[in-house]
Amino acid sequence: MKPTAILLLHCPDQQGIISEVTKFITDNQGNIVYLDQYVDRQDGVFFMRIEWELDMFLIPREKIEEYISTLYARRYQMTFNLYFNDVRPRMAIFVSKMSHCLYDLLARYKAGEWDVDIPCIISNHEDLRYVAEQFDIPYHVWKIDKDHSNKSEVEDAELKLLKENHVTFIVLARYMQVITDKIIDRYPHHIINIHHSFLPAFIGAKPYHQAWERGVKIIGATSHYVTNDLDAGPIIEQDVVRITHRDTPDSLVLKGRDLEKIVLSRAVTKHIQRKILTYHNKTIIFS
Repeated sequence: MKPTAILLLHCPDQQGIISEVTKFITDNQGNIVYLDQYVDRQDGVFFMRIEWELDMFLIPREKIEEYISTLYARRYQMTFNLYFNDVRPRMAIFVSKMSHCLYDLLARYKAGEWDVDIPCIISNHEDLRYVAEQFDIPYHVWKIDKDHSNKSEVEDAELKLLKENHVTFIVLARYMQVITDKIIDRYPHHIINIHHSFLPAFIGAKPYHQAWERGVKIIGATSHYVTNDLDAGPIIEQDVVRITHRDTPDSLVLKGRDLEKIVLSRAVTKHIQRKILTYHNKTIIFS
């Protein structure tokens, strides 16, 4: 693939934004290969993702952000992020004891489905070290005391490791610990979580068993960005599966785990492709 630049932006909706940005690219001999835009008419906000090839582009890539900021960001009150497709995101995975999401993520990575690097796996238990060793990825364990007295110290060590490995985003693959503001604030809208969609109806232990006892007809899974409000961050992906009277608690667990894997992988895919734009507590997912 040719090297490309990817621009994600949002600003108050007004005339001329698309023409100005596309003219900037084409006037500098950039070939546009992707353009998607959306207007939130209720809030009057314009969103766009545009990607163009850099091989003939006249502006050096290290100067593009400065040009956009000077020419358009101030003029249109624009918030933007600029990425390059040949700069691979670096993903850290946090896990506890459940392996289904971890295996799925690593299988997709090993199969070459994602342009991503995974420099480390972090856990609060030794249980899944064998999985990391199968995929030849360093596995780091910091056990957290029951009273959480060492949690701040643990997160300091984790942040140090993430910085040393130049991690750009984190995936919580059924990591059964609450991430504190210390890490969240360092990775805003760059921590992806997965959980069953029963919250808050079936909280606590064995949610699938609780759902079976209530005779639910649908179970689901939700993947979202982690924010300071627990399980209330911008939603990236969701899905559901039908349940019948023939299902058992065990079959609900199996169906739920399959769904969690699929929903999490879809969310991670969109993040790696730089096709997610967050605004307030919502996401714009470009096609």
